Amino acid sequence: MHGSFLRFYVREGQRYRRRLVWEWLLEQANELGVRGGSAFRAMAGFGRHHVLHESTFFELAGSLTVEVEFIVTDEEAQKLLARVHDARIRLFYASVPALFGVINPDAADPPGEG
Repeated sequence: MHGSFLRFYVREGQRYRRRLVWEWLLEQANELGVRGGSAFRAMAGFGRHHVLHESTFFELAGSLTVEVEFIVTDEEAQKLLARVHDARIRLFYASVPALFGVINPDAADPPGEG
């Protein structure tokens, strides 16, 4: 199948309506029927302000990035991006064309994934 590798970059403590944004993104994607998603906490990184943040004992909680990623159809990507837009959450994201499928699919896999 053809689609997109969709990745969002959020601050680990960033919230939307008292929910952590990375949790909210996973919930929204699940509601839309996206096949799966993952959230990963960064070990280190820097952003547009060029300040290096590292995961150390003295690092302030909430200053590192969580990467939330999905491999989705183009329709699913547009629906998820629309939800973020409608919620007015300011997020940086990347969308890269992807070819995906399941090797040796079983009967429980959606059609077209084999």
